[in-house]
Amino acid sequence: MSQIILASGSAIRAKMLRDAGVAFTVSVPRVDEESILRALEAEGAKPADIADTLAEYKSRRIADKNPGAIVIAADQVLACNGQIYAKPKDMAEARDHLNTLKGQGHQLLSAVVVYEEAKPVWRHVGRAQLAMRDFSDAFLDEYLQKAGEDILHCVGCYQLESHGVNLFSRVQGDYFTILGLPLLEVLAFLRTRGALVE
Repeated sequence: MSQIILASGSAIRAKMLRDAGVAFTVSVPRVDEESILRALEAEGAKPADIADTLAEYKSRRIADKNPGAIVIAADQVLACNGQIYAKPKDMAEARDHLNTLKGQGHQLLSAVVVYEEAKPVWRHVGRAQLAMRDFSDAFLDEYLQKAGEDILHCVGCYQLESHGVNLFSRVQGDYFTILGLPLLEVLAFLRTRGALVE
């Protein structure tokens, strides 16, 4: 069976795979996500295509160095009122993002691209619809203090698996997709490769 590599520095993605019983190693790709995202936006790319392209860049970067491995990479894009949101650069930008998203609905897209033998062999884009409640400034202050800089690693500045659940009035979609990896679909793919017991 081929080695499995997760091409991501995300602790939550690694935890999801590990908890599901997948044996893998982690290799974090060096990709200028901001430049790629802005170039795709300038071309008028759709949010799903942006997420998919970012995941493909990451997967290819690691697959080129590990052609015998199954390389899994994922990326998320948040779309709200025609605007694409990336990970915030700092806590001030995180506050701005949350203030813009509060009281609004948005779409979260989690793309995963798998490379095998240095070629793309499988891809999937999971989608979820979320609505943030119209929270107070006091709540936002408390949330940012409790969450800390961990939210700088999250598109949308929330961690649904912890205190971030309090930001929302409605969540529709797959929980794993919201956390950053369409896990059920990834596991189904890995079974086709003999990486998990059928």
